[in-house]
Amino acid sequence: MKNQSNQIAIIYILILMFISIIYYKSLQNYTFDSSHQYLYFIKDILFVLFSGTILKFILTQNNTKSFAIYQKLKDTNQEIKESNDKYDIVAKATSDTIWDWKIQEDSFNWNKGINNIFGYTENQIGDNSNWWFDKIHPEDSIKMSVKLYSFLEQKTEKWQDEYRFKCADNTYKYVLDKGFLLKDENGKAIRMIGAIQDITKQKEEEQRLKLLETVITQSKDSIIITEAQSSEGTIPKIIYSNPAFSIMSGYHFNEIIGKSPSIFIGPNSDMEEHKKLIKAINDKKECQIETISYTKKNEQYLVRFSMIPVYNSENELSHWISIQRDISQEKKQEKEKEKLIIELIQKNKDLKQFSYITSHNLRAPLSNLTGLLNLIEDIPIENLELKEILNGFNKSTHLLNETINDLVKVIVIKENSSLQKEAIQLEEIFAKVINQLSFQIELSKPTININLKKVAVLNSNKAYLESIILNLITNSLKFKSENRKLEINITASKIGSSVIIIFSDNGIGIDLKRNRDKVFGLYQKFHKYPDSKGLGLYLVKSQVETMGGTINIDSEVNKGTTFTLTFKS
Repeated sequence: MKNQSNQIAIIYILILMFISIIYYKSLQNYTFDSSHQYLYFIKDILFVLFSGTILKFILTQNNTKSFAIYQKLKDTNQEIKESNDKYDIVAKATSDTIWDWKIQEDSFNWNKGINNIFGYTENQIGDNSNWWFDKIHPEDSIKMSVKLYSFLEQKTEKWQDEYRFKCADNTYKYVLDKGFLLKDENGKAIRMIGAIQDITKQKEEEQRLKLLETVITQSKDSIIITEAQSSEGTIPKIIYSNPAFSIMSGYHFNEIIGKSPSIFIGPNSDMEEHKKLIKAINDKKECQIETISYTKKNEQYLVRFSMIPVYNSENELSHWISIQRDISQEKKQEKEKEKLIIELIQKNKDLKQFSYITSHNLRAPLSNLTGLLNLIEDIPIENLELKEILNGFNKSTHLLNETINDLVKVIVIKENSSLQKEAIQLEEIFAKVINQLSFQIELSKPTININLKKVAVLNSNKAYLESIILNLITNSLKFKSENRKLEINITASKIGSSVIIIFSDNGIGIDLKRNRDKVFGLYQKFHKYPDSKGLGLYLVKSQVETMGGTINIDSEVNKGTTFTLTFKS
């Protein structure tokens, strides 16, 4: 810079001296005093040198100022570069999305975080505040807008809010947005710079913790949380207890914090269980015990007490969680249940014994009595009154015999809980039953439709299955309608691993609204038929269930009845 000023000054002096010489030479053509001309020439030379010196001084000063300005600009540019570098490093380190809003012009700029965090490409990003507001969740938009514009009107400079921001894939992320406001000399907001931080994971964790807190506080089980470490032979100190624990133990929250659960141990507590618990704590293993604990009023109760270790992210034991339940009533009910089961077993044995007495001890004298009545039938009796008495006695004896036979059938079914099963051809069984009922079928002349194409073989007990089919078809024949021809439809199908057999007829039906609970009961009659004993459906249900199946009924008066039998194939 200095050399350049010197060069300019020298050039300036040389040019002026050249002009002065030319001017001096031109004066020689005129008749002037030569001494005066020489003086003029000296004066011009001095002026040229003086003005050259002044010019050099001015140029030097300008160069100095220019250099200072240049250096200042250079330093400023370096500071800006360093600031931008720091800005980029901070943006990367914090994973924040930085935004710059020039409020007066409504101009918006975003850093690369808008792509890294929210997935927006450069051509998807808007350059004004409308694009920003459009991406805020509708449920948060009004609240956030009101708070932001209220902030812009206030004198504070810092602002922050939480809301949900829409991503490029149309999902939403929870964000924490912090902004700093710049104002002009009149206090008017002109610019706002902010940073958006993705707090979705924190929010999800907060919601999870709130849910866990709700579960713990609302749980009917008593829950306490203790420290990780304890002194030798004691349970770690309590740092939290839920309301259920206070209800169970009678201790208020503040009365047990900082104390060991050992304070609930009393004279009748099971110390072996307590030792088992202490050993598990020392070994850092989960443990469950049952022992007697004591309330604040020194009342004892039986508690199921568990200790579960909790580890942090570094796999270090951080806490113990204890779940406790008062099982005093539960144990009492268990004892009552055991007592009841013993009583039921004994009663069941007594009933079986009675059944054996009924089915065996009564059959011999009853058979003798029946034989004697058969002999009396061959003896002519003249006394009409005696004859009538003997006839009534004969009917009662035969009725008693049938009743005992029915009870024997029921006993046999109940005793045979495990039956021998075999592969049965359904068509053969149905053909056999139809043949046995040929006389009744001939009398009623029903239309019988049997479709067994979908299921040819059933793994079942042959005798029971035959009895079931016989009873159901007999019922249809017995309870046919007098107003229309009897129609019986029987179909078999397979659904998954089950075989479904459906018996339906258009007989007189049963009023299920009144009798559904009685349909399969013993000696239940729903129609006044002289030969109806009310035993058939009871036997059918017992036999079906003994074979591991189920039976359902659907019936309507004067329309008909449908039985659905389900067996495991």
